[in-house]
Amino acid sequence: MCEQPLLARSTIQEFLKNMKPNIKQCVSVIPIISLAMLAACSASNAVEKAGSSPSARGVEPVYKFSGDLALKGYDAVAYFNDGNAYQGSEEFTHEWNGAKWRFVSAANRDAFAIDPQKYAPQYGGYCAWAVGHGYTAKGDPEAWKVVDGKLYLNYNKDVQAMWAQDIPGYIEKGDQNWPKFLREKPEHKGE
Repeated sequence: MCEQPLLARSTIQEFLKNMKPNIKQCVSVIPIISLAMLAACSASNAVEKAGSSPSARGVEPVYKFSGDLALKGYDAVAYFNDGNAYQGSEEFTHEWNGAKWRFVSAANRDAFAIDPQKYAPQYGGYCAWAVGHGYTAKGDPEAWKVVDGKLYLNYNKDVQAMWAQDIPGYIEKGDQNWPKFLREKPEHKGE
């Protein structure tokens, strides 16, 4: 429910009390104040209907390990620059998209901070096989593959082998499912 009118009403009363009695000024100001109150109330109601965040009903945009740690602490940039999965350091961290990301160096941290979309795993680090099949499961930072410049994780290496049988098909299905998952939480398996 919109609480703006009570605040606005007291502000209007103070404004009118301090104003010199000039009825033309009062009449010209009232429509402007009324429109401002209506806009504030409408915005407040829209926020209530939408929920507190984009993931209020959907999945978290980043799969997190141990509280708020993305990629189980692995360096997202190292997959691209070094072609390996390396554990990041607490010394080099960056917060993005509701998660804490770790890196092996300040250079990797800074590269990620400039363009996180380039380095962050697709589907928020959830298993690409699962997302392609209509549900979510954790992604294992050691079961990974970079495809067309994008990082994908799978639940484990066995699942990754199944995913590898039709990578383009699973990516296409995953790309269709992921926006829906951000709005409406699907089943989560494999913890």
